[in-house]
Order: sequence, then C-alpha cells, then structure tokens
Amino acid sequence: MAQAPLLQLSDIALTFGGEPVFSGLSLNVQPGDRVALVGRNGSGKSTLMKVMAGFVEPDTGDRIVPPGISVGYMEQEPDLSGFETLGDYAAEGLGPAEMYKVEAAGEGLGFDPARPVATASGGERRRAALAKLMAQDPDVMLLDEPTNHLDINAIGWLEDELKRTRKAFVLISHDRRFLENLTRATLWIDRGAVRRQEQGFAAFEAWRDKTWAEEDEARHKLDRKIKSEAKWAVEGISARRTRNQGRVRALQALRAERSSQIRRQGTAAMELSSGPTSGKKVIDAVALTKGFGDKQIVKDFSLTVMRGDRVAFVGPNGVGKTTLIRMLMGEIEPDAGSVKLGTNLMPAIFDQTRARLDPEMTLWESLTGDPEMRVSGKADQVLVRGQPKHVVGYLKEFLFDERQARAPVRSLSGGEKARLLLAKIMASESNMLVLDEPTNDLDVETLDLLQDLLGEYDGTVLLISHDRDFLDRVASTTIAMEGDGEAITYAGGWSDYQAQKAEAEAASAAKEKPVAKPGKDSSAAPKPKAQQKGMSFKDKHRLEELPGVIDRLTAEIGKLEGLLADPELFTREPLKFKKATEALDERQEKLAAAEEEWLELAEKAEAAG
Repeated sequence: MAQAPLLQLSDIALTFGGEPVFSGLSLNVQPGDRVALVGRNGSGKSTLMKVMAGFVEPDTGDRIVPPGISVGYMEQEPDLSGFETLGDYAAEGLGPAEMYKVEAAGEGLGFDPARPVATASGGERRRAALAKLMAQDPDVMLLDEPTNHLDINAIGWLEDELKRTRKAFVLISHDRRFLENLTRATLWIDRGAVRRQEQGFAAFEAWRDKTWAEEDEARHKLDRKIKSEAKWAVEGISARRTRNQGRVRALQALRAERSSQIRRQGTAAMELSSGPTSGKKVIDAVALTKGFGDKQIVKDFSLTVMRGDRVAFVGPNGVGKTTLIRMLMGEIEPDAGSVKLGTNLMPAIFDQTRARLDPEMTLWESLTGDPEMRVSGKADQVLVRGQPKHVVGYLKEFLFDERQARAPVRSLSGGEKARLLLAKIMASESNMLVLDEPTNDLDVETLDLLQDLLGEYDGTVLLISHDRDFLDRVASTTIAMEGDGEAITYAGGWSDYQAQKAEAEAASAAKEKPVAKPGKDSSAAPKPKAQQKGMSFKDKHRLEELPGVIDRLTAEIGKLEGLLADPELFTREPLKFKKATEALDERQEKLAAAEEEWLELAEKAEAAG
C-alpha cells in the first residue's frame, strides 16, 4: 500500500516581479526519501527549498504537510538574534533531557555551544543551525549547503548521521562525494522546471547529458520543420487560400513554440593564463616550526614544491592550514626553520573569506576599482590578461547579466561571489595559484570547468579544500595536518591519503601485537605467512577502491574523447589538442592497468574465499 507523502507541492507558481522562477511545479517527498536537489547557481534551488519549508509563500499553488508531520530547515544564513550563545539557539524547543543531542552535534560538527553569538563566525553560526536541525530530528530535513564551512572530519560525522537516520531529507550541496554517498533520488531544477529521477546523484550527470541531447535533437527537428513550412508558405501560391490557412496557423504555432524555448545557461567562460615560467623549484621549506601560545601549527616540517605540483592541505578547521600556506608563501615568519621561494613567481590568491571583495561596492566598481585591472582613461573597461574589455562584457563571461553590474556585491549569492572573485583572479597572468576553499558554493558544472582549467594550467597550485572528490581529481600531493604540529606528506589526493594512512596504521598495529610466549596456548601465536588464508589489508582496500578508479578514468576518457571529436581543434588550438591527446593516451593506459589489477585481485579474493 502506497504511503502518503510527508510533504507535497502542487501546481506552484512563483515570481519576484519579473520572469517566473517556477510555474506549474509539483513534487512530493515520501517517507524515507534521500533526495539531491541540484541545478545551476541562480536556478532557484534555495528558493524552492524555502517554499518547501513554508518560509516563502508561492503566488499560486498549494503546500501540503499532513497533521503531525514536522519539517525542519537549515538555511545558509541563519538568524541568531535574540540568543546569547550558539547552544541557546541550537537547543531552542528542546527539553532539558534532550540537551545531550546539542552537545553530541556540537562535538561532531566542531563548534562550542558556549560560544557567544556576538563573537561567533559565519561558519560557527551555520554549524549551530545544522546542530539545531539534527537535534530536533524532524520527519523531513531540508539542508541547504550543509557542508559549507565544515571540515572533512565534520563532513564525515554528518554523513554517518544521515546514513543512519530513517527520516526523509532533501540536500543541496556542491560536494559530489557527499551527495553520491547519501542520495537515492534526484530533483533537478533546470530553467524553471523540476524533474525527478529515482536514482541518486551518482547517476545525475548521465541523466542530464541524455536529457540535453534529446532536447537538442528535438530542437533540431523543430528548426528543420519550421524551415520547410516557411519555404512552403513563401513559395506556395495556394498557401494564401482559405483551405490552407490551418497550415499557416500551424507554422505560426511552430514559431511560437520555438521562440518560447529557453536556452540553457552556458558555463562561465573562465580561462587561466600562465605567466612567464617560474623557476623549477618553487618552494623549499626546511624544518619549519610555528606556534601561537600553546597551539602548535607545525614542528620540524619540510617540503619541496616543484613547478607544476598540485599540493593540497587537509585537516580540521582551525588546525592551521592557511597559516602554513602563508608561511610557505613568505607572508608569515616561522619560529624556526627557513623558506626559500623560487624565481619569477607570479601568484594569484583566492582567499576563503573573499577579502578582496568589498560588499558595499558594485560589481562594476569591484572590477574597475582594482589597480591591477584598471585601464587608464577608460572608466568602462578592464584589463583582462593584457587586453582591454568592456566591464559588462567581462561580467557576462562569468554568467552575470547587465542588471547585476550596478548591484552591490552583498546582494550576490555565495556562488556568484566565488565567480566574481575568480573573474578578478583570472584577469591577470599567474604561474602560481593559492586556492583557499575555492569549491564553496560553486555548482557542479562550474566545478567541472575549474577542475579542467587546473588540469591544463602550467603553473603550480597550493589548495585548501574539504571537497574529497575535488581533491582526488586535482591534487598530486596531500599534506595532512592532524593537530599538535603533525603535518604528514602523502602522494596523491584524498583517497590515496586515506589508503596510505590505513596501511601505515595497520602496519603499526601489527608491530605492536604481542607474540605468544613459549608454553602458552599455541593457537594464539600468529600463523606463518605461508599458512595465512585470505587477502592482505592492502589488497582488500585496493579491490574496493578500483571500481571507483575505473569509473573515474572511464569518465575522464569520455570527456577527452568528446573534446578531441571537434574536427577544428587541431588547427584552432594545437597545444590543447596535443595535451588532450597525451592525457587520453595516459588515461587509457591507466585504465587498462586498473582493469587488469582488478581481475587479478578478484581472482585472488575468490580463491581466498
């Protein structure tokens, strides 16, 4: 017997004084639903979630929540006015016997419930809002970008909590891995329409691309039909006869249908231009030690960064990742040790706090007021990689419309602020990028583009991110900062770091395991290696890891083959063609090796089983 929906929207229409955000929208949230809500920045995801939460009243249509069903909403900018501490806010509506829920959430998410609201950062406020929602445990949880401002440990805690819950939830997130691990259905907002697929986010991109391909084919057929009918209407003398007026009206209807179709939003025209080549050795750090009072950032840390390296820094919030990068860049002096920077460095910096953006400036002023972008005597132009461009034209390349040019920066969404900061960074040449949380608020398509640009970038990248998928795709080296001054270097991205760490811990545990003494029960003694059954820990982990590696390589090969399918690419961009060809060969070799390794390990597992 079908269960009644926990939340139902029926024939919703909503406008904000202009083009409709939604029209004729209907959807249900069923018991046990685990839904990803996806769409481009500005498509209306947060607005739809506010309608679902009852915070925004639609122009027409109905929101139906059965009696006794509770709906909880975690918004991006929570209002904590009227509360003294974060804990007071998070515990609103809870009894004394339920305070442990707030404390548990505070521990898992890494915030102090006793922190005064007046001194709390934006990230701490968001974590308090998330703790409040988790403690209330409503029947339907609506979470708008819950992983923003969370470190990887807190993301892992939240992911485990949501895996365990039996309550329904709807997620907006830019974190691919988070969505892939948690969701079983997808709501996709695209040009005011909402589609649903009963598969999680892992299947979203294939579904989206198939939908768009079918749409393009239908549009192509419609264009051909209009062309044919238009030719008939012009050339056919009988077209003006009364008995053929129906065909003329049909042509008018076809044209109306074609003009009503909304073009898909393109991706931002982002471009990174490498400046003059830096020295081969970019950073040489030896025995760095740094602390603030009782807090140790690093001790006896050494690192050599070569030109072209992609170095990621991971660890809990507050462990000192940004401080370490600033030491490596020569902005902060270490207490001990030395840093030597290479020659001819031209760094570009994307800071987590968006400090380069003045919230009271307009977008126009933010670009033209930047000394590095100003064109002498041209108030309406900016300098983009050495060439003057009109301000509005450059903003359009980053998906801003003309009306936004005179709007204040504070009116932008988080994703729009990130795009504006990328526009400022990418206007100049550089041979070194310092990216502190660049993935926050960016949609999937923009993240894909940024990842591709970093892959083609000839310079060096220092990266701080809590996005595990992005780290796997970009990083060639990972520095794990685990507190108390411990900073350990691992080869590869996040998954590689996790695998190497697990192996090291397993080896350490094996060394510490006591050996049975003579005279004791011989069954407790370890068996000789030749007699041990089963696979090693490393083999088991690798067997579990390989399908994901194979899927990733297959996806990358598909993208490269799609790029190389352009017959004009070789003549238009020979360097890009060369790089793509080399990358395709490399990934095909890696895929063949990975498939061969998987077969060998699968046979080994079957024999051991």
